[in-house]
Amino acid sequence: MAETPEGAVQFSPLIPGSKRLEERENGSLDTMVMLAPPGTVERRYTVALALRALAAGGSLTVLAPKDKGGSRIAKELKAFGCDVAETSRRHHRICACVRPALVSGLDNALAEGGPRLDETLDLWTWPGVFSWNRLDPGSALLEQNLPALSGRGADFGCGIGILARAILASPKVEHLAMIDIDRRAVDMAALNIDDPRVELRWADIRSGTGLKGLDFLVMNPPFHDGGAEDQSLGQAFIRRAAEALRPGGVLWLVANRHLPYEAVLTSLFKRVTPKAEANGYKIYEAAK
Repeated sequence: MAETPEGAVQFSPLIPGSKRLEERENGSLDTMVMLAPPGTVERRYTVALALRALAAGGSLTVLAPKDKGGSRIAKELKAFGCDVAETSRRHHRICACVRPALVSGLDNALAEGGPRLDETLDLWTWPGVFSWNRLDPGSALLEQNLPALSGRGADFGCGIGILARAILASPKVEHLAMIDIDRRAVDMAALNIDDPRVELRWADIRSGTGLKGLDFLVMNPPFHDGGAEDQSLGQAFIRRAAEALRPGGVLWLVANRHLPYEAVLTSLFKRVTPKAEANGYKIYEAAK
């Protein structure tokens, strides 16, 4: 729907190994093509980063599905001072403009969408990260039901470190691998969790982790990809957990009540025990 220049640099917090647009030198790019995120604060922040990285007169194309922020892109670009040409294709809005010499509201958008310390959570967080400004009820339920763990383990989809705090409260935990596909979450977890037992990774768990022989694994797996429900995500997390755990190792999993994880759990684990259910969530303990 939008042509990407040959040899383009990939910027994304959700594709491990991508470059950081936050670190791009001001005015160093001639062209930018962007699939905009759905959240208003995150989208304005990302567009502001693109405008900052573009040289005056540089070409910017921003697109998104109409029902996931696409219908707002033109208005937001105009608020930055851009003269916008808008088209529609395959349920997307595609907005093209030239970076003006003077951009309005850039600093405000960058400040609003950047990292901040949330006083309620008492954690560093970043708009766009999962449950960035509230305690996810699934994670809260799992945190309340976690036993004191021991040995070597992992937190799959660690987010900003909410579950890690509960895990590391046990002095018997020797090592914790914290893995998330969102680089911003990993960056915030690095600020929130100051513990020599922790290893942080920016990675896609579906591609494998290389972890073996773990004593425990904790996770609140995602079930949305690109805004659409995808039950295979959680099932892939469970398979990777089974690969990483030693015989007798234990998985603690929280999931929405409607998600069909029982079949994959029982096929990979020797014992699967429901431990709690509340507020539309359920918790399982699964022993390999």
